[in-house]
Amino acid sequence: MARVMRVFRTLRNHWKKSTLAACVLSYGGHWLYGKHCDNVLRREACQEAREFGRQLIGPTERLKKATIILNPAACSGKANSLFEKNSAPILHLAGVEVKVVKVRCSEAALSARTDSVRCFCVQVITGLLRRADQEVFSQTPIGFIPLGSQNSLSRSLHSVTDNKVKHITTATLSILKGETMSLDVLQIKGERELPVFALLSLRWGAFRDAAATISKYWYLGPLKTQAAHWFSSLKAWPQVHQASLSILPPMPRPPDEPLHKPPRPGLLSRIVLRLKNYWDPPVEEPVKAPEPERWQEKEVSAVELSVSTHNKNPAQWRAKDSLLVCIEPENFTMGQFITVGTQKAEDPSVRSPSSEQLEAGACRLHLPQEGAGFYNIDNEEYEATSAEVRLLPRKLRFFCSAERRAELLAQAA
Repeated sequence: MARVMRVFRTLRNHWKKSTLAACVLSYGGHWLYGKHCDNVLRREACQEAREFGRQLIGPTERLKKATIILNPAACSGKANSLFEKNSAPILHLAGVEVKVVKVRCSEAALSARTDSVRCFCVQVITGLLRRADQEVFSQTPIGFIPLGSQNSLSRSLHSVTDNKVKHITTATLSILKGETMSLDVLQIKGERELPVFALLSLRWGAFRDAAATISKYWYLGPLKTQAAHWFSSLKAWPQVHQASLSILPPMPRPPDEPLHKPPRPGLLSRIVLRLKNYWDPPVEEPVKAPEPERWQEKEVSAVELSVSTHNKNPAQWRAKDSLLVCIEPENFTMGQFITVGTQKAEDPSVRSPSSEQLEAGACRLHLPQEGAGFYNIDNEEYEATSAEVRLLPRKLRFFCSAERRAELLAQAA
């Protein structure tokens, strides 16, 4: 008992050292517990992947192959380590032949001013859809593993979680399970450059310009977003952008094509069908001339203009294929500008209550020749010029988790 009292007396006499030691031990224990939980998640994911690897392969079946296009600069240079720890063991245990291709953002290839850490998704999608065989290649399912710090697309494909390890392992397992969803693609064609393809949105205006300066105020901590919009409003007010907008009405959605080809009919059925077509050939319908496109002109004076897809909830069925044009009004007060801008910095799909939303099949943006600023295409910065934006409905198929699909269907209902 005397020894215990001596220990308490020592802790009381050296209370500063005792407090520091308690803080260090608490933080260390919390860190070790987090590492243990991450290892448990990895072990559970590997055990689930091992069941896929134990499945027998027929003599005529091909080995599953996966080409991983990895950006080593993502997540402050930690992307390669995250992949090797969390994704690679799952793919190997499932019996997938993995080929890793490490690339970095090529500014010259895209003619864009972008950050090498963030330009990866746009570069990959644009490179795939610029191929000569893109019609065939676009039928190949694509897996998205969220290794970076900005994973806006992952919210549409996988369940949202704050645990990085769980997010990555869930996305990797969804590739093995084979559940897919079709996503729309934006084709953005400038006046001189090759088209750029995006999955989420194109933004142009004051909110985009202010968000691009947030990193300059890193020393303000949690107030850096509000500070960026406040200083932006001090430079010029009101921040109005003027342009000419032309839109096409949305088109009715055609029926979905089956993912699997129907089985070939039997020999007797094919012979009967050919004889029927020979004796009573079908009447060929005359080719209809395409109707001229009816563009609707509109002058725009707004704080921001954005063109986005409906990929925030790709599971929702829609009667028409359309893209969403959002026009933020020019009558914002400075307080409203900071409030809405802070919300848009966290989620660019946020709309103010007074915004005007139009659904269109395609749109053309005619911008001033000088001082147009920059576009933000899927969080990447491009020089703003007059451009035509068209929708490629359900162009690409992405692997997704069944849980996330169920959540999106519940939200749509």
